[in-house]
Amino acid sequence: MRKLQNTLYITTQGSYLHKERETLVVEQERKKVAQLPVHSIGHIFCFGNVLVSPFLMGFCGENNVNLAFFTENGRFLGRLQGRQSGNVLLRRAQYRLSEHNPVPIARHIIAAKIQSGKRVLQRRLRNHGDQEEVQAAVSALNFSLQQLKRAESLELIRGIEGDAAARYFGVFRHLLRENSGFAFDGRNRRPPRDGVNALLSFVYSILGKDISGALQGVGLDPQVGFLHADRPGRDSLAQDILEEFRAWWADRLVLSLINRGQIKPQDFVTEAGGAVNIKPEARKLLFQTLQAKKQEKIVHPFLQEEVEIGLLPYIQAMLLARHLRGDLAEYPPFLMR
Repeated sequence: MRKLQNTLYITTQGSYLHKERETLVVEQERKKVAQLPVHSIGHIFCFGNVLVSPFLMGFCGENNVNLAFFTENGRFLGRLQGRQSGNVLLRRAQYRLSEHNPVPIARHIIAAKIQSGKRVLQRRLRNHGDQEEVQAAVSALNFSLQQLKRAESLELIRGIEGDAAARYFGVFRHLLRENSGFAFDGRNRRPPRDGVNALLSFVYSILGKDISGALQGVGLDPQVGFLHADRPGRDSLAQDILEEFRAWWADRLVLSLINRGQIKPQDFVTEAGGAVNIKPEARKLLFQTLQAKKQEKIVHPFLQEEVEIGLLPYIQAMLLARHLRGDLAEYPPFLMR
């Protein structure tokens, strides 16, 4: 159980939540572990096998507490919200800003993405010495960040992001251990045509689904974004937030699996059409590694509180909702210092 700002995250399996007078009580193994006044809580996120009493559900509805349910792995299941909710106003603010003024949020997100990618490359330089190509890419990303400060349109922001991504992935092969057996000649997808791209696409997809569920959990529409254009079947806002996590979370996870020899070239199969797929055993290892990563703790750079990595999508969704409601002057994207 963790309380951050006005959001309560229940992740311990078998927890039981119920009402006691004007408070919410959390029990684990039939022992009371927390008792909180309901007026101090705006959201309750329940992950996995968490029981909630009917009286507490009604109590949350009456007191405008958003009660959302997810699988243990973070997939959104549903939520309970009382009649006097601000979700309609929240979504209207989201739609209005998406249509009329998406640039500030988009610029913040892409700045965090480029900065994270730059730090991944700098980590390589610190650990393995100077490499001319990698150093040149770092310099190019610094220039992209300077350009971004002056970008006043989505088209320009997307252009800067595209160029920065090309620079980053242009030297990504240098981050792979030389004797790993993997080759990387640039980013490709739909379908991925090599093992590295297959791993990247798979992790991006998993995190994207987590983010989509987190956005729904706070009442946002995951399909209406600020950077990615609306497209049927695409959760554009989830793809926006994913940009903050690509380099720091997904790319580093893939590099770690490859460079430690946990996943090898023989863990993939090439289909007749050229698509490269991950074999079941390697896919299972990838899931296990990702779940273990979610349990690790960091100090959130904005909240300055220790949190599990797996809660980051939910925290960013909450921060974005607070910005759209006017509680935060700007949206603080996730960026580890």
